[in-house]
Amino acid sequence: MDTINSIGYPIYFNDSLAELAAFIERGNYSKFFVLTDEHTGKFCLPVLQKYLGEDAKYDLIEISSGEENKTIDFCVGIWKMLIDFGADRNSLLVNLGGGVISDMGGFAASTYKRGIDFVHVPTTLLSQVDASVGGKTGVDLDSIKNIIGTFAQPKAVFMEHSFISTLPPRQILSGLAEMLKHGLIADAEYWNELKMSDLKSPSAGLVYQSVNIKNDVVIEDPKEKGIRKALNFGHTIGHAVETYSLEHDENPLTHGEAIAIGMICESWLSHKRTGLSIEELNEIVEVFSGLYPRYTIEASCHGELYSLMQKDKKNHGSKINCSLISSIGRHAIDNICTEAELCSSLQYYSSLA
Repeated sequence: MDTINSIGYPIYFNDSLAELAAFIERGNYSKFFVLTDEHTGKFCLPVLQKYLGEDAKYDLIEISSGEENKTIDFCVGIWKMLIDFGADRNSLLVNLGGGVISDMGGFAASTYKRGIDFVHVPTTLLSQVDASVGGKTGVDLDSIKNIIGTFAQPKAVFMEHSFISTLPPRQILSGLAEMLKHGLIADAEYWNELKMSDLKSPSAGLVYQSVNIKNDVVIEDPKEKGIRKALNFGHTIGHAVETYSLEHDENPLTHGEAIAIGMICESWLSHKRTGLSIEELNEIVEVFSGLYPRYTIEASCHGELYSLMQKDKKNHGSKINCSLISSIGRHAIDNICTEAELCSSLQYYSSLA
């Protein structure tokens, strides 16, 4: 697998942690910091330490894992730690973790002293194929996902596939949803390849293809004015379901589980609105239903879910904007959907049970 070039930065796949050590050495940084959570600090930092060397001098910043902690309050904690450790404008922040670490670490670095350098070392499948690539940073506010953030590119991304082996099956499935999305919006051959693969442990080659698809979209439209909106397929409804679950469930849905629900619902909308055939709708439903457990969405919840959709950052004023598909491998962006249509898509999902 070759190094992928993104918008002004490389994405390393081969000997990535050795590349990171070399990057830090030639960067001539005054100081560098490693941001982790309690899981990556335990399982992934020791692996990274072997490449940095026993004498590597860095300060560790650890935060609590979980989407519920991706808030401005935790970001303030990161800023305060950077101040306490004496971080200056020539410092580097290494974000070692999943999507929360990538999103919040990137946001903290891009705003600290008006911006210091940062790199991503994504340790989950979700963060490798989604959060670490594309230059979006962000935190949640009042349960609205990523409503506060910046467009800020890392200096590099280092993909270490061995970290995937540390993940429980549910976290693999969470990242897999974004990989399947990439096939649905842009590459029917890749979608078909995924269907025929061992999805309990996606290969490094499949991850590489997924990153390549997303990167091509991001390069064409870095600020999400056009084609990049396609990456939001499944996310208008999926983010609402994810937020609802975080607020109501003792064991909340993962991001990927919620987005899988969103893609089923928005595939139904695509059949109604943008020409997706019934055969392809059924194929999509069959694939997702075979991978992800059914989630109960009562009709009484539709009002609250619609209210959450109204707060989505992708909307046009008060109008809810969905990115749909016209066929497997072809996207259809900028579709204004009514409350009735969105609630009907939720009813369709519930009817599948």
